[in-house]
Amino acid sequence: MTAITVGRICIKTAGKDAGKYCVITEMIDDNFVEITGPKSLNKIKRKKCNIAHLEPTNKILDIKEKSDDDIVIKTIEDSKLSEIMKERIKFN
Repeated sequence: MTAITVGRICIKTAGKDAGKYCVITEMIDDNFVEITGPKSLNKIKRKKCNIAHLEPTNKILDIKEKSDDDIVIKTIEDSKLSEIMKERIKFN
């Protein structure tokens, strides 16, 4: 299983953002993390998320914990992942 860590790109599996990509920005406790889309990129605002509602991918951004959205966006662009982050996965 892929580790849940700061900078990990995940897919939301529950809620109104299900199927969208997000980035973990902070480890809160054993069950919760803070994620961002960021909102200006794919409409996911920064919020607390249960790790049971995330599917980690094999992609990870080199960001520090609690990095702001401007840094996250720059890192996504530098990693050439902007188009992937805007996609939405369809669930059957």
